[in-house]
Order: sequence, then C-alpha cells, then structure tokens
Amino acid sequence: MGNAESSSLHRFQAKFIPEEQAILDDVFDAMTGSGASDDQKGRKAAKKQVTLDLLRAYTKGTLQESMMVRLYDGMRSMDTAGKSLSWTQNVSKEQFVMFVAYVLQGTAEERSLVVRSMVSSDDSGPVRESQLREFAEELIVSTVQLLESEQLLRGWNLERMGDGAIGAKQLATHLVSQLKPQGEGLQVGALASADYGRAELEDWVYRVPHVSTFLRLVVTMGLRMSKPQAPTELFNVNKQVLPLCKVERWGELLSVLEPPSIIYLNSNLPAELQGRWQLLFSSRAHGESFSRLSGQIVQKGPSLLIIKDSDGHIFGGFASQSWDVKPQFQGDSKCFLFTLSPQLGMYTCTSYNNHYMYLNHGQQTMPNGLGMGGQHNYFGLWIDSDYGTGHSKAKPRCTTYNSPQLSGKENFAIDVLEVWAVGASPKKMNTKTKSILDSDLEAQALLEMINKTRKSEGLRERADDEDDDSS
Repeated sequence: MGNAESSSLHRFQAKFIPEEQAILDDVFDAMTGSGASDDQKGRKAAKKQVTLDLLRAYTKGTLQESMMVRLYDGMRSMDTAGKSLSWTQNVSKEQFVMFVAYVLQGTAEERSLVVRSMVSSDDSGPVRESQLREFAEELIVSTVQLLESEQLLRGWNLERMGDGAIGAKQLATHLVSQLKPQGEGLQVGALASADYGRAELEDWVYRVPHVSTFLRLVVTMGLRMSKPQAPTELFNVNKQVLPLCKVERWGELLSVLEPPSIIYLNSNLPAELQGRWQLLFSSRAHGESFSRLSGQIVQKGPSLLIIKDSDGHIFGGFASQSWDVKPQFQGDSKCFLFTLSPQLGMYTCTSYNNHYMYLNHGQQTMPNGLGMGGQHNYFGLWIDSDYGTGHSKAKPRCTTYNSPQLSGKENFAIDVLEVWAVGASPKKMNTKTKSILDSDLEAQALLEMINKTRKSEGLRERADDEDDDSS
C-alpha cells in the first residue's frame, strides 16, 4: 500500500516544477502541522493526513466555514488509485496534490469532478440547479473577500460601492444559467428542480471560464499557496480578476458598481481593454449636467456608460471608440448594450444598421443627447440633453443590438450616471490651431513672390517641439 501511495504521489507531483512542488510541500506541512527537517519532510508528510479540524485551523481568517468544508470535500473525494472508491475520512498528501493539479492544470473533465464534489457531498447522483447556484455564489463571495483581505482590489473601494452580496447572487444566477443548452436568460426558480450529471457539468466548466478562474483563486489564496514572488504564474491567478481602478477622489464617489458586476463587464470587453478602468464622470461627484458629461467623455477613448434609473434598474452601453460631438452616428460593431440589475444581460450588434453611438449638442435640426442603438427618437439607450431623463425603446427589440427595454420604464428618470474609460489612456492629440496657409504651399509661395509677409506668423504659439530645453 505504501509503495502504491508513493507512486501516485510522484505521478501527481511530476505535473509541477520543483519550485512549485516545494510550495505544495510547505502548504501540506503547514496544514498537518508537520515540523520535519528538509531531508525527512517529504517522507514524513506523506504519512500525515489533513483532518477537518486541522484544515479549519489552517484556513481560519481566510475562508468562511462553508467554503472551507467545500474545499475539504473536494480534496477527500480525490480517487488517487482510480478505483472509484468512496470518499476518505481525511485527506492524504496524494489527494491534496491531485486536487491542486486538477484545479490548476486539469482538463474540463477533471475540474468538473472537483466542482461536483464541492457542490454536494452526496456523490451518488446528479446535482440540482439550486445547489450549483449556491456553490457559485459562495465561490464569488469568497473570491472578493480574499482579494480584499490580501489588499488586491487594485484600487477599488468596497465601502464606496454597491451591494456586493446582491452582485454575487446575480452573477451566480447568470453563470448557472449557462447550463441551459441555448444559454438563454435564466427564469429564476424555473430550473430549481433540474438535475445535472457529469456531462452537463463538464460542458459547463468548459464553456464558462469564470468558474475555473474563481475556483483557482479560492484554492491558491484560501490555502495560502499564492506567493508574492511565485516561481511561475501557476500560483499567481489574482492579477486578472479585477482591472486596475483609477479614481481621483473616492470620498466624493458612491458608485453603483460592485466587484461581481465589474468582473462580468470586464470579461466582455476586448482583451486589450481589460487591464485598466478610469472614472471620467459621475453625476454624484461631477453634478447633473449634460454639458459637463459631454466635456468629460469626449476624446477619452473606449468607455462604459452606466445608468441607474429611478426604478433601481442598472444598465448601460460600451462605446468602443472615443465619443465625439457631431450630428452623425459613430462607433463600430464592437459596441454593445448590457443590464446589471435586476439581472445580468449582454446585447451585441446585429449588423442590421450602424447606429452604434450618437452624441450631439447645441443643434436645432438634429436630436440633442447621447444615444446607442435604434434610430432617432427610438434609441435602445438614450440620455436627453436636458439632463435627467432618457428612454429605452424596444418594440420588441432594439434593431442595432437586439436588446429588450433596459430600464424599468420606457421613459426613465436618471438616478445615477457614471462613465468609465477602459484600457490605456488615448494619446494626447495636438489641438493647436494651424493657419490655413500651412497646408497651402502655393499660397505661401505667392505671398513670398509679391513680398508680402504673413501677419499671424509672429503671433502663433510655438509647437511642443519648439519649446526651450532649459528647465
């Protein structure tokens, strides 16, 4: 038996490089309370086992009881001999290393086995949708708590943000809704009695990467494997969960966003825009003014517009290009509309028309306001230039984005409005005005031939590259 255990341990350890193996050895020793010297550590630790009480003591302060028990069930369900034996009472080192290998490097099938065991301790049959939703919600809450405790929120201030518990419920519901073959929006409670077996779970884990991302983070950080100077990225999975946040003064802001909604939105942005968010406008911080809104968002690169209406619905749109004030539609097919509350939803372009983005102000013949999708006076999302009202008209769907009515009422009142720039800041444009003669070489030559000087030559500001080098 001892040789078989040693063989299986080596087989799973071989999936990790020596530096990673050392981290696993240290973690297992810490969980079991092993204190052997380096030359005896591996041999003695292999005989040790993790009990529920030992794991509870080890994870105290990092994980809630329910998630700790789920991790324990996941580890003790590992069948190292491949004989489909019943779950063990305690956790051996072979099971621990196998569990980590499945979570961090496993296939969708292997990860689905981990998920199955963490969802329900009854391994005799399928699991219910309600069990999966509860598991997903705990996974999301644990992820945010771990990021907060390790000071890895990347600039986000939970005290000045929305209710993360509600956001976790909505994101969990959305993730579990992907179990449906067509991926349609989940009707709450409609699938509470549905059963899902191994094939459905494997497909879910494969198609919904958030499940694996959250699981990897909870395992590495909850079991204290994540190291500031990790030898590889294997134990450093926390970097891409939340984007870097740039807010000048959090004390003046009370954002409608919370981490689960940010994670959801960020994952739907183009990859090159997911690393950084910067607040451009908040009605709570900058005031309720359309002129101020326009001035804050023009020529600032791609951005997310987020509205909370007086009915509590939260929704908005992604502008893939810089906003520009002009009486024409702008943007491209990367734009989309979305809802965050009362449920999560994403609505992308249909190719029916190119009415992606619209921003106009101060015109008498064209609508004045900000819009996305649909057509004039019938936008999928519209904010009127007389700040405070807007509409979301879809009879039954917006032609540009195939989106339903986003707001609580078709004509809505704005409670809060925020705009966040995403991705790197756009390069500053040279806005210095040039004389028309600069682009008309023939006119310049004619003036020189008749000995006429350019009166404005000495009045113009010097270009940036003409500035003095002295400091």
